[in-house]
Amino acid sequence: MDWGSDLWDQHDVIERHTQSGLDLLERYVKFVKERAEIEQNYAKQLRNLCKKYSRRGVKEDQDTKMTNQQAFQDVLNQLNDSAAQREHLSESMTLNICVELSRNLLELRQERKNHLCDVKKAQQNLESSFKQLETSKKRFEKEWREAEKANQQTERVQQDANATKADVDKAKQHAHIRVHLADECKNDYASQLQKHNKEQNNFYHSEIPSVYKKLQEMEERRIRLLADGYVHFSETEKNVLPNINKCLDAISSTGRNINEKQDTMALVEQYKSGAVPPAEVEFEDYSQTVRAATSDNTATHLPKVRIKQLFLKKNKVTSPDKNLPSSLEDLSRLPLDQRRRRLQEKIDDIQKELQRETEQSEALMRMKGVYEQNSQLGDPSSLQPQITQTAHNIARLRGELNKYQVQLTEASGGTLQHTPASSEYISVLSESSVSPSENIYECEFDEDFDIDVPIGQCTALYDFDGSSEGAVSMHVGEQLSLMQEDQGDGWVRVQRANGDVGYVPASYIQII
Repeated sequence: MDWGSDLWDQHDVIERHTQSGLDLLERYVKFVKERAEIEQNYAKQLRNLCKKYSRRGVKEDQDTKMTNQQAFQDVLNQLNDSAAQREHLSESMTLNICVELSRNLLELRQERKNHLCDVKKAQQNLESSFKQLETSKKRFEKEWREAEKANQQTERVQQDANATKADVDKAKQHAHIRVHLADECKNDYASQLQKHNKEQNNFYHSEIPSVYKKLQEMEERRIRLLADGYVHFSETEKNVLPNINKCLDAISSTGRNINEKQDTMALVEQYKSGAVPPAEVEFEDYSQTVRAATSDNTATHLPKVRIKQLFLKKNKVTSPDKNLPSSLEDLSRLPLDQRRRRLQEKIDDIQKELQRETEQSEALMRMKGVYEQNSQLGDPSSLQPQITQTAHNIARLRGELNKYQVQLTEASGGTLQHTPASSEYISVLSESSVSPSENIYECEFDEDFDIDVPIGQCTALYDFDGSSEGAVSMHVGEQLSLMQEDQGDGWVRVQRANGDVGYVPASYIQII
């Protein structure tokens, strides 16, 4: 059974059914598009969520050794990878299903339109043939009646006694002409009838079955495309599920690898001071006018001695390099163990920076030697400012390295020794344009306080209300002295003209 033989008289049903099938295919394409958009939006929301809760830039998280905090970052990373798989799923659905089915849908619509046009054209040809048949039939009927009338008229003339021979001959001739015309119409009617029957037979037994069979094949292809679309929809998502499951398995593994004992001990290692609890307060018996000698039981502490920073009285020789370590931090208030760790970190950082500056200085000297041997390659004097600045940086780094080493020795219980500034630093100053009378340094010990020296000037870009503890207020356009640069927490230490010192946001000022 097929449409051509069993549904030859159900043209309207076939037309509605094929249109309904194409509409269903179009609905499925729209469904997959919206499904892909849901995956895309879901992936975007996952990425925003991971970005919101990620704290990679926070210095506290970079320094911590807590496994549970690092594990949370791993969870966010795996969730971000899962979002990438969702984006891949959305892209695959769009390309493999929507684009392909949309192209096939256009082809099927055009094919259906062509088949229906063929049916309509065949119907028009059959109707035209039938109209010609009806026309020839009516003409044959009319001419035959006229011929009968002519024959009857001839008989009446022949029976009329008053009719002449000429009248009889004329009537016979007229009847003969009408009979001849009727015969021609009869032959034409028979020819049109035969032609119409042939076209009708061809229409119902050849053309219509052939077109309906093609529509049936088209409908079967449409159904197969839709079925394959259902399969692709499932397979596309199944292909990304293993990768998503890997991300989920990695999150589970991250949770299992958290070591609660290690985290609690890491806090001890990071913040233990090494100090012992205070001794018990002894009873002082004033009734016996005897004061308990508690000095023997108190712990002996090393004297607090801090090295005052070197500073110029008049002019500043050179502006500090932003890439170099900032001015010496006051670490004396930190617990003993923590201060030793921080001092060791500072020393390591300065040694790395000193190595880079030394290599740069050697490269500049080699380049200067090449320029002196061949002046065409460059002017040796053009390298002098860079050489001078590099030498200044090396001397400065060595001075800071020496100071941190002295503080580390003091914190470790060794003998406090102060090494004066290196001769190389003095030589750099002598090469600069500053006069010897202006290169005056003071270096002494102060047991109670340090003197802060401005390292630059800055201008306030916005108003700031320093109501919190440790902060200082400022007004837009106000000139401030920069006492300490940003240490990675987004704050800088400044001094106002009235002597107030405190912290302000680094983004609220512009260094001059």
